[in-house]
Amino acid sequence: QVQLVESGGGLVQPGGSLRLSCAASGMSVIDYSIGWFRQAPGKRSEADACISANFDGTYYSDSVKGRFSISRDNTKNTIDLQMNNLEPGDTAVYYCAATYGELVLSTSPPNTYEYDYWGQGTQVTVSS
Repeated sequence: QVQLVESGGGLVQPGGSLRLSCAASGMSVIDYSIGWFRQAPGKRSEADACISANFDGTYYSDSVKGRFSISRDNTKNTIDLQMNNLEPGDTAVYYCAATYGELVLSTSPPNTYEYDYWGQGTQVTVSS
C-alpha cells in the first residue's frame, strides 16, 4: 500500500525559493527510484529531477540544472526538492512519483510510464 503525499508548494516571487517534500508510506524510499515531475496548465507532464534507488544517481532537466536539487532523507522517509531562483515558467503542479528498484537514469528525461506510484501533487506559483 504505497502512498505518496507532496507538500511545500505555494506562492513565491521570482527569485525566491521553495522546498517540496514527498512523504512516503507503505515503503522505504531507499528501495525506490523517485522523480519530481511538473505539469503546467495546458502542457504535458515533464520530469524535473529524479533520483535512482541503488546508486544515488540523479537526473535534472536543462531548465532546472543549477537551481533545483533532489535529495533522499532516509530518516524521515521523504524525497525533497529544493527549488531556488524560481522563475514564472516554473509555475505548475508538482508531482512526486516512485517505482520499485533501480531506474537507470541518463541524460534523457524519464517518462511518466516508468513510475508506478504517484502523489496528488502540490501547486507552485511563481509570480510578482
